[in-house]
Amino acid sequence: MVSEHDGMNASRVEIAKSDNSRPAAANDAKGLLADKEATLLAASIDGRTLNDPEHLVRGEREATRAAIQEPECKDDEFPDGGLRAWLVILGAICTTFSSFGFVNSWGAFQSYYEQTMLRDTSASDIAWIGSIQYSFTFFPSIITGRLFDLGYFKLPLYLASCLMIVATFLTAQCTEYWQFVLCQGIAVGLASGVIFGPTIAVISHWFKKRRGMALGIIACGSSIGGTTLPIAFHKLVVEVGFPWTMRIIGFILIFTLGIAILTLDRRLPPVNVSGGLLNLRAFKSLPYTLYTLSAFIAFLGLYTVLTYIDVSAAVNGVDDNFAFYLVSIANATSIFGRLSSGFLADRIGAINIMSPFTLVAGILTYIWPFVTGKTAYIAVAVIYGVSSGAYVGLIAAPMIALGDTGDVGRRTGMYFSVLAVGALAGPPISGAINEATGNYTATGIYAGTMVIISVAVMWTSRCLVLGRLWGKF
Repeated sequence: MVSEHDGMNASRVEIAKSDNSRPAAANDAKGLLADKEATLLAASIDGRTLNDPEHLVRGEREATRAAIQEPECKDDEFPDGGLRAWLVILGAICTTFSSFGFVNSWGAFQSYYEQTMLRDTSASDIAWIGSIQYSFTFFPSIITGRLFDLGYFKLPLYLASCLMIVATFLTAQCTEYWQFVLCQGIAVGLASGVIFGPTIAVISHWFKKRRGMALGIIACGSSIGGTTLPIAFHKLVVEVGFPWTMRIIGFILIFTLGIAILTLDRRLPPVNVSGGLLNLRAFKSLPYTLYTLSAFIAFLGLYTVLTYIDVSAAVNGVDDNFAFYLVSIANATSIFGRLSSGFLADRIGAINIMSPFTLVAGILTYIWPFVTGKTAYIAVAVIYGVSSGAYVGLIAAPMIALGDTGDVGRRTGMYFSVLAVGALAGPPISGAINEATGNYTATGIYAGTMVIISVAVMWTSRCLVLGRLWGKF
């Protein structure tokens, strides 16, 4: 028989259960309300996107600004120094020495081939070998950039290094024009592109606050290679002949690329972002599109002076033995442009530095065909080397900022692939203009105009990012 006391206790228990169930029911109601609000918000966003296509562009601009001005706390995630990061810089210097440094030595090869091994071939046709080198240094980036984002870095670097070395040794055996195109143009250029492209992306894993400085330092490898390799070629080709000169250069590349393979490495995990090989949505960002277009236009004229300065000097009475060194002088002085621009870019902004330096390079391109005498050519080589070096040393810096770090490889790859078309067409166009007119005046006007137009387009891209005329970018 149940007592009255027991009945009262049971009633209290039931009341307590009822009270405890009320918060749970309230929480369920709140959850349902939150889900309903989220559904309504998503529908609102989808409707706004469909009814207002410009919303996508505005969103891309906001994403761009956010990428440039990331929260301060994220800066602490980047080493920006330390033994491992500086070893990466050392390896990157070796890659730019072996890729861009070798490619930037082309002016010396152009002059030598015109006078000796390919004297029956037109200057414009010979220039195609160098143009293929230049363009292929950038073309593979669209593939290597995507592979880098997915985590593939060491294997492509190793295979490309082997191809570079083998192609250099095979160039030593070349005697016909098509052989030079295949070995020194396509093979060396393709290997340079696979080596160079991901190197820029690796730097973005290790440096952020000092990224401009880091890019300026690694770009010096290109200047060192572009200075020492032409001099070595000029000296050795007289002493040991062309075949052994190329073999010695091949041994140098074994050493530098070996260091690169041992020291370069990723830091951040792979990111399998959507979109496959291309991220065409990036071109919905007008600043990204204009900056990419500016590089394409710039390279239609940028390498004209470096390709033809020694040949034009010899034509205008400068001693052949000295004219040969003008390419090395330009590449040597570009070190100052690359280093100074790198340090200044971290404080002032990359495009704020690139624009005036590139403008000077365009003006010098106009002046170059009219100079005479050794002193004048040295002045052009020095000033052009500094100014063009600042541009080349920083071309990837704004590109890294125009988006998320996880997509940097693919985004930079698309940029370099577009740029490659300009690098491919530029020197042969200049050579064809020279052959048609019989002098370098029209060539200088064409190339200088392309460079100056690129500055205007690049500055427009900068203003769109900032939303104003002045500011750091």
